[in-house]
Amino acid sequence: MTFSKRAAAALMSTAVAFCSFPAFAQGPRISDGVVKIGVIEDMSGVYADITGKGAVAAAQMAIDEFGGKVLGMPIELLSADHQNKADIGAAVARKWFDTDKVDAILDVASSSPALAIMEIAKEKKKIITLSSPGSIRITNEVCGPYVVHWAYDTYAIANSTGRALVEKGYNTWYFVTADYAFGQSLESDTSRVVKELGGSVLGSTRHPVGTADFASALLTAQGSKAKVVALANAGGDTINSIKQASEFGLTQGGQKLAALAAFINDVHGLGLKQAQGLTITEASYWDMNDETRKWSRRFFEKVNAMPNMLQTGTYSSVLHYLRAVEAAGTDSTEEVMAKMRATPVNDVFFKNGKIREDGRMVHDMYLFEVKKPEESKAPWDYYKLLATIPADKAFQPLSLSKCPLVKK
Repeated sequence: MTFSKRAAAALMSTAVAFCSFPAFAQGPRISDGVVKIGVIEDMSGVYADITGKGAVAAAQMAIDEFGGKVLGMPIELLSADHQNKADIGAAVARKWFDTDKVDAILDVASSSPALAIMEIAKEKKKIITLSSPGSIRITNEVCGPYVVHWAYDTYAIANSTGRALVEKGYNTWYFVTADYAFGQSLESDTSRVVKELGGSVLGSTRHPVGTADFASALLTAQGSKAKVVALANAGGDTINSIKQASEFGLTQGGQKLAALAAFINDVHGLGLKQAQGLTITEASYWDMNDETRKWSRRFFEKVNAMPNMLQTGTYSSVLHYLRAVEAAGTDSTEEVMAKMRATPVNDVFFKNGKIREDGRMVHDMYLFEVKKPEESKAPWDYYKLLATIPADKAFQPLSLSKCPLVKK
């Protein structure tokens, strides 16, 4: 009898220990013992200055804020150059997911490579956040449950820069457009705003990405007599367009030059004498307050340039992702994505952001005018704030969304 009681007690003790083991096992669950994230940028081409090493540095700064670890496990950052080719970007992404066990891709420069890489991320059920590309398609027809569009899109630019100019009386437009997804979306979205406000589009000319010769396009635009010549391009293409427009006397002849996707790097490259008066929409500015200035000076030490919204967007998305991993206790895609959607985005640049069901991270946008040389008090002191566009006004409303994830 005594033996039976002892045996029963032993069996009970073993059972309790066994049952408690799964609870112990439910601690941090990190696949492969490391959280791997990647960014695929333009490191050497026309968008290198506005994405490139600056986006990589911004991602690393977010990792450094975590001390290089999350849930006690190391965070590893991979970066690659897609050379502005969708097939190269797609090959990198597939290798990262299949061989290198990357958990998430948290930026891809340029819309065409981004759209290709998105499809692989959706196939592999991996999180992808995008700050550098602007195509509205990302949260429309090709949206996905693990895809988040972070910093801006062509709708937001059209709804700020485009609207502001038409409301000032610049109601006839001609477009000089980069011939790929981003440029086409930018022209389409801005044309819609112009027409909705009673203006008209007199024509457009498309050019290949990275061309050095804008003469034909600009002369045609000049001949159209449109009040606005709109540059639906970015990076080096924007800088070269503006320089050549000046050579042809386009603005001296009374036409307004609108750089629809210009960044602070472009202003720096052009100089205030050529860039003054440009209207620019960004989601962030380094000189907004003490907090942004402090962060941006650390960024400047790494990159020798102040950040633009693509780079601060990459920082913000990496930081939000790592916070979600920490809150979820795992790097599992489903659980991390749920935390990302449930948690407001709050960091040095993006306040009270929210990830909608279509994958759009909505936040305030800012309309700036480039200062005159005599108004600038220090290097990189280039913008004056014209308007803050609230999140619910800046981005496409869900009622217009073509994303199949949106319930109507």
